[in-house]
Amino acid sequence: MLVVPGQAQAAGSVHLAKIWYNSPGSDNRSNTSLNGEWVQITNSTSKAASLKGWTLTDASRHKYTFGTFTLKAHKSVKVRTGKGRNTATNLYQQRAAYVWNNDKDTATLRRASGAVQDKCGYNSTRYDYKNC
Repeated sequence: MLVVPGQAQAAGSVHLAKIWYNSPGSDNRSNTSLNGEWVQITNSTSKAASLKGWTLTDASRHKYTFGTFTLKAHKSVKVRTGKGRNTATNLYQQRAAYVWNNDKDTATLRRASGAVQDKCGYNSTRYDYKNC
């Protein structure tokens, strides 16, 4: 019997889980500070999801496009603003400036087709993060 492994595919429950929009300390544009702001994306399904070609944008239309990346079942990945080497748990936008406003913004996760997968917004300086 021939067994062919299933191809990773985008699932309906790949969603925005958390936005850490105000990095710890002063906003000094250091790479450490830039990487202190991130968006966590979670796959709450039992199947891996290919995010190739998906995008993550803010209200000002800063856009991060996912390269070849598979988010495993029941796992999460943080998309960090600054520079770094991509891993299974951290992806880096390779930016030298902040993306997420400290007072209000909206994250939009889109499939490669352009269809909106999920949105999460915040309007507060009371906290440094938003659970989506």
